[in-house]
Amino acid sequence: MPGRHRHLQRTGLVVTAAALSLAVVTGGSWAGYHEFAGKDCADTVTIKVAAATEIAPAVRTVADAWSAREGTCVTVTVTAADPATTAAAVGGRHGVNLEGVGAKEQQTAADADAWIPDSSTWLLRIASEAPGFQPAVLGSIAESPIVLAVPQPSAAGFGWPATAPKMTDLAKKVATDKTLRAGTVDPARDATGLGGLLAFAAAAGTGTAGGALRVGVMRALSANSSSIRGDMLQKFGTTVGIAPLSEADVIAYNAGRPDTELAALYPNPASVVLDYPFAVMPGVDPQKAAAATALRQVLSSSASTTFPAELAKAGLRGPDGAAAAGFLKPEGAPTTVPPPPATKNAGTTISQLLGSWTAITQPGRMLAVFDVSGSMKAKVPTAGGLTRAQVTQGVARQGLALLDDRWSVGNWTFSTNMSGTRPWVENLPILSCAGHRTEMDQAINKIVPKDGGDTGLYDTALAAYQRVQEGWQPGVSNSVVIYTDGDNDNPGGLTIDETVTKLTKIRDPRRPIRLIIIGMGTAIHRERLEAITRAAGSGGVYIATDPAKIGEIFLEAIASRKGA
Repeated sequence: MPGRHRHLQRTGLVVTAAALSLAVVTGGSWAGYHEFAGKDCADTVTIKVAAATEIAPAVRTVADAWSAREGTCVTVTVTAADPATTAAAVGGRHGVNLEGVGAKEQQTAADADAWIPDSSTWLLRIASEAPGFQPAVLGSIAESPIVLAVPQPSAAGFGWPATAPKMTDLAKKVATDKTLRAGTVDPARDATGLGGLLAFAAAAGTGTAGGALRVGVMRALSANSSSIRGDMLQKFGTTVGIAPLSEADVIAYNAGRPDTELAALYPNPASVVLDYPFAVMPGVDPQKAAAATALRQVLSSSASTTFPAELAKAGLRGPDGAAAAGFLKPEGAPTTVPPPPATKNAGTTISQLLGSWTAITQPGRMLAVFDVSGSMKAKVPTAGGLTRAQVTQGVARQGLALLDDRWSVGNWTFSTNMSGTRPWVENLPILSCAGHRTEMDQAINKIVPKDGGDTGLYDTALAAYQRVQEGWQPGVSNSVVIYTDGDNDNPGGLTIDETVTKLTKIRDPRRPIRLIIIGMGTAIHRERLEAITRAAGSGGVYIATDPAKIGEIFLEAIASRKGA
């Protein structure tokens, strides 16, 4: 792609597609929009566009009218496609199984030349795990802000419609007031749920108190979660009293004339928006890419009023946050909803939030394995002078606090000659968190460096994998998570080739186990560790060059499903 096209940028907590130049992709492709509007057509280009269900009719109306014009040399097929379904298919092609979406989703519209999901977060999630996924993102074509939906009879308690509630106050109330009956659509498979989670997380702030508030909010939301929006909407007035949804969802729901309409609360500061990016898929034939870019130009043409009017019918605003005539603005809604200011590292933020969500909402069985070699005594300047072992203890406790009682956790430590010549010891077998949290906390105290100890990593990794395999359980995530700060150093132990061979031999695809290795510092041999996780069949290597960041790395690892 030429410089005038910008690939997806991971630059905002509030993720919106940047406003980009709409010059057609070059390099053997046709010259531009007017190439498809001449009097004579030597050939007709057919392109497929997958669009989020609510915006597909508007795109189809404009595309059909454009294709029907005399001299337009493009035929456009617009398919209404659930973003999660399309994301599963696109991610699968790039070796990514998105957390919560699954690898066996229907492959509808997977071969689309252009994709218009409801949110750029889908593109970010795929790109964060598959560097080869680099679509040409040609800006947002519509917008719908994330709101907090509540039944109108209870909306007055939030100051509706006169005032906008503060997100910080809402976060505290959701986390502590069970009478609210807060709920959400699963943020791992729905952009409105993820948008609400992003907004609450930003409001919660940082530090220990902020982390505790985020966990409290997620636990409250997960108590009434749904896998699809339709199910969530049916729960209002019965089991759910407040949930993040899009403005368009509220408009569509009320248009059905329910017994009790929903009110839309527009939080202060502004929440996340659904931004409907227009993305040309990577690897598309240059002529098709050019035709898709021309269609994008048609959709944004200031001379046309058709598309804004069609968006208004669908309850959607234009990409500038303004609505065209015919838009059924909810009571108390602002006239224009500009996107909130972007912050850095949106992809990382999303991964960490989804990691927390997974730990809180999904059952699992995990053996946590901690390096206690002598180098774990090294101090971490960015962690106030704590040692690597002390930082690891803190992360272990934070992780344990996330896990609910459906999880089972074990604790090993390893170095060299920990039990005779064996490099590891079991501090706690894999036990249910229910009723065993005191023992689990005591086991964390045993993450203490061994004077002069080296790193028996390979033998320990194989033994830990075998232990989890022996007690493998269906219906839960079975995993080994190893924390280490160095390369294997264990005279007389397994070599890297022997480790890979043995893991490959015992791996059973019918009983998958995720092997996650979290490295800290700069003495990590990534290639060897990646060879081990590949041999295990699932998992990955995550390295925090700053050991103080291993907590964040843990959450990213839990959320990731690359190669799973």
